[in-house]
Amino acid sequence: METVVFYQFVTEVPQAAAIWSTLFLLTLGLLTVLAARPERERPADDPPPAGPTVREMAAAEAVDVRRYAEEVAVAAAGAATTARRRRAAWQTAQEQLERAWTGYDEADTAARRFAGAGVLPTPQTPHTPAEYAARERFLHRAAMAAYWRGDLTMAQLSDVFGHRRGWDPRRHPVEQEVLISRVVRDARLADYQVAAGRERAAWRDAELAAESARTLAEEAYAAAARLRPTPVPARRSVADAMRPAVVARWRPARVS
Repeated sequence: METVVFYQFVTEVPQAAAIWSTLFLLTLGLLTVLAARPERERPADDPPPAGPTVREMAAAEAVDVRRYAEEVAVAAAGAATTARRRRAAWQTAQEQLERAWTGYDEADTAARRFAGAGVLPTPQTPHTPAEYAARERFLHRAAMAAYWRGDLTMAQLSDVFGHRRGWDPRRHPVEQEVLISRVVRDARLADYQVAAGRERAAWRDAELAAESARTLAEEAYAAAARLRPTPVPARRSVADAMRPAVVARWRPARVS
């Protein structure tokens, strides 16, 4: 009896040990595989953010288009106001140019008339202190009259009373008239040249402002057109499409 038990122990224990060893190795391999799985295979706590839908993108694009149209419309309105202001400034400069030309033309006509008189010989008068005093008074009165007319500036009047820049009170009154007319003509010519330069500059500014206003107006119109919905042509219903066309039949006239 003891021999049988001992035999069973000797034959069954190695088999059990082999089974347990196999199970242990399988368990150890499974744990190793589970521990070595990459982190990315683990279920994430938060789902990845979903991208914008087509409707959301279209709505955002519509908002951008509307905002751009409003900005361009404001810019176009401002450009139109600037263009009107520049055009008004050019018209003012043109009127000033015309007045400057009229003044120069009158001064040139007067200078030519006095130049013709200056060709004649100067009248002979006695060179006395009283004569020189009378000539000086005439020069001062003529210079003051030209100043009050706006033909001479304050600086030029100061030169007359200071006897500077060619103003000699000992000259004959005819020579003084010729000199005053030439000075006035030269001043009117300088005023005309300044007015012409201002008019040209105002014209360029008005043209640039008008071109900018036209460009922005076209862009604003195009932006507003993009905001309008695209018209969809009306479709005929299936019943209308399948309905045959009415054909007029010829009927003979009834003879009474």
